[in-house]
Amino acid sequence: MAPEPTSPDLAASLLDRTLWPTLPLSALLSSAPTASAVAIGLHRDGRRALIVDGTTEHHGDVPVDAATRFELGSVTKTFTALLLAEQAARGELRHHDPVLRHLPPGTRPPPGGTAISLTHLATHTSGLPRLPPGLVRTAIPHLFTNPYAAFTPADTLRALSRARLRFRPGTRMRYSNFGVGILGHALSGAAGVQDYESLLNDRILRPLGLHDTDCGSTARDGASYVTGYWRGRARPPFRIPGMPAAGAVRAGVRDLLTFTEALLAPDDAVQESARPDPLRAALHDTTRPRLATRKGAQQISLIWNIRPQRDGSSIYHHSGGTRGCTVFAGFSPQQRIAVVALANCAPGGGNDLIQRAYDTLLALGV
Repeated sequence: MAPEPTSPDLAASLLDRTLWPTLPLSALLSSAPTASAVAIGLHRDGRRALIVDGTTEHHGDVPVDAATRFELGSVTKTFTALLLAEQAARGELRHHDPVLRHLPPGTRPPPGGTAISLTHLATHTSGLPRLPPGLVRTAIPHLFTNPYAAFTPADTLRALSRARLRFRPGTRMRYSNFGVGILGHALSGAAGVQDYESLLNDRILRPLGLHDTDCGSTARDGASYVTGYWRGRARPPFRIPGMPAAGAVRAGVRDLLTFTEALLAPDDAVQESARPDPLRAALHDTTRPRLATRKGAQQISLIWNIRPQRDGSSIYHHSGGTRGCTVFAGFSPQQRIAVVALANCAPGGGNDLIQRAYDTLLALGV
């Protein structure tokens, strides 16, 4: 393993000496100008480096480190995808099960929605809208702080029957936070547990050794968290109680890179004794392409976007944003490369972190 640097200056010298390729790291580190903290993780052919810069909040004196947790936003969905595959490997469910089979009794589908399957939800082909009906009404008082905070699990399940499908399930792709939120409830139901957080911790976080990752809005004892910023203003911790599977995970850069490496090389990422057989199978299954656009320019596995490259390799990528953080994760199994990047400011307003991180991933494969 390559050293894990803790500052940009140290990173530059270590990356040169350990034969890392020339990378646009300066552009990436400066791509979120309103953030107080940026964290980057790099992997290339079994070597890794971590670069962290800044403090947990503006005008603060607590430096970020590799364990400092950022809100992952929609990158949470990639954890949910692995959880779906893990439960399928255990035999608790099947990918193409109707979602209603695993939701609480009495949950009603939208008109024409009885055929919605777990795979439809995990590939954004369910036809469900991006947001659940009724969310906007509860979000208005919290629009610039926590738009999901007042929307409960019961609200999410009730909204299903009121939704209007945009297309017949399985015929098109349309990104849906609502769909993945419903998927999380179905996964909990299939496992017979009360909440998504405990299921994720037992099946994914603990077995993969992700000790600096959690799925809540309150601080954990001894853990370090960034303060998120939107247009230069501090935001409260992000809350999404009704749909945690769509955006509740918080992680440090070291853990996010480890998670990405597990998908990059399932048989090498962690010790065999620490990885149950269902999880190993799930790591392979999660990245299997499920569908493609008409000309094959874009594909999707379980949640992950896949962009085929001219050399025959594929780039897997996903991004996330909350009112206070921006995150990117990407990797290529064929090129054995990965990049993760996190900043504690919201997307937009001159924040180019996602594009710069994607560019860095492409440069890493050259």
